[in-house]
Amino acid sequence: MSENNNSIPVKSFPKEFGSGIAIAKISSDHFRVEEETRHSHRHDYHFFVLQVKGISHTEIDFEKHLIDQPSILYLTPNQVHRALKVEKIKMYILLMSQENLNTAYKNTLQSLAPVGPLSVKEGDLAILKQTFSLCSNLFERTTEKFHHSILKDSCNALIGMIISLYLKQIRPSENFTRYERIELSFVKLLDQNFHHLKRPSDYALKMHISVSYLNECIKKVTGFSVTHHIQQRIILEAKRLLYHSDLSVKEIASELGYDDYPYFSRLFTKITGNTAMQFRNKNRD
Repeated sequence: MSENNNSIPVKSFPKEFGSGIAIAKISSDHFRVEEETRHSHRHDYHFFVLQVKGISHTEIDFEKHLIDQPSILYLTPNQVHRALKVEKIKMYILLMSQENLNTAYKNTLQSLAPVGPLSVKEGDLAILKQTFSLCSNLFERTTEKFHHSILKDSCNALIGMIISLYLKQIRPSENFTRYERIELSFVKLLDQNFHHLKRPSDYALKMHISVSYLNECIKKVTGFSVTHHIQQRIILEAKRLLYHSDLSVKEIASELGYDDYPYFSRLFTKITGNTAMQFRNKNRD
């Protein structure tokens, strides 16, 4: 599969797993990074990894990660990534379709994302391994009565444990302030609407608050303005398309909701310090 085609490839849930859940234990004895996986792609499902041993090299949204200790990793649907290399690896992977994921967990993951690899302490690793192993065994027992319900509930329990570990690091307290709740809502709205909503007032209107109060909340939590976050989200998607597709800059501007192509070009240069074509050429060398 070509990396530099007109869109970033989206891998759908494997058809052989009609239940929308798949789990596997993988070792380097029978695993190699496939050519298709080396190229940047997205999934349309949630993807969880528990790396138990070995070393893995991955790239997620232009950021390279070397994982050389027991860790968990979560990739959101549509997050651009690729596998680069593995060495003496032992890991579990869990694929979960949107409809099988607990709604509360889905909302929490959306508020946390994007997240990077998270190192796991020995005690947590033991529990995660046991739970992954249980889910893996349940996954194989396809003839059992209530197989799908039991598997779904067990995998959601596992995902709840993974979320809990991320929350300990990223959100130490579950008692979010009013500012934090507004910031979470804004991030969710931004990810869903950045293609066509470009002004802070657009988001304030959807959230039924004033623009000044929205800015106050976002600055309090993140240190940056609403405009900054909108622009950064747009530029991230522009970078993805510049690197992973052969769309022209004008086509990318249109894809991102800009009829004024010169304005988009100036915005990209202002934010990144490079023209769009300079970014594409530099990162493809």
